Amino acid sequence: MLLLLLWDMTNEQNEKIFSKFEGDSFKFRCHKDISCFNECCAKLKLVLTPYDVLRLKNRLGLSSEEFIDKYTETTFEKPRRFPIVLLKMADNEKQSCPFVSPEGCTIYADRPGACRIYPLGRATKAITGNDNTVEEEFFVVKEKHCRGFEEEKTRSKAEWMQGEGLEEYNEVNDKWLSIITSNKGMGDESAILKKTQMYFMACYNLEKFKAFIFKSSFFGHFDVSDDEKEQIAQSEKALLLFALNWLRFSLFGEQTIRIKC
Repeated sequence: MLLLLLWDMTNEQNEKIFSKFEGDSFKFRCHKDISCFNECCAKLKLVLTPYDVLRLKNRLGLSSEEFIDKYTETTFEKPRRFPIVLLKMADNEKQSCPFVSPEGCTIYADRPGACRIYPLGRATKAITGNDNTVEEEFFVVKEKHCRGFEEEKTRSKAEWMQGEGLEEYNEVNDKWLSIITSNKGMGDESAILKKTQMYFMACYNLEKFKAFIFKSSFFGHFDVSDDEKEQIAQSEKALLLFALNWLRFSLFGEQTIRIKC
């Protein structure tokens, strides 16, 4: 099970802030006139998923490489097998999000999934024997400064998820989570570094991955229909979903890509 955290906190602090979501609804509203407006947008340890990066780099008119270089930092901490990309906070006293302004979020329509779901948290795990399906559990995140829970607006979990556009994010993010939380072996130790580099390219540099499959003999070795080729050539979301399937094949040997006979 993995929960994408927005904060760098001790376990004791987590226990005070996170509580299991009970029932079907909760009271919460965030708006410009609330006293704590923007306080949650600072000192974050915000994990960016590949789909977050896709949306953000397009919003800003940057390439994947430009966005990663300017706005992120990458960590590689054991026991994780893969590097984790974090949003780089601004170099100011508040250590604020680089995309927050006094008026609020400047990239709101393309904000990361973890920001969308707040003040809820979502934990997932793959169902045994079916990595394409996940079980999910929800948490309520109550930070000390937040006054949003004192508002009278009542929302159901389903309404919140739909209203914040999370279905599309979860569709892609759950496939990514099934890779980074997998306990399947990655083969010979001598190939681990190369596979890790392949993982980073496929997840966080779509332009380079696209060149890798379209400007090489890739399609001479793998059975990909003309319709699918057209789709991944035209849609970066389709390209990313294809990349995640490719990773399950190349990292773990799963039969998610067909080899040509």
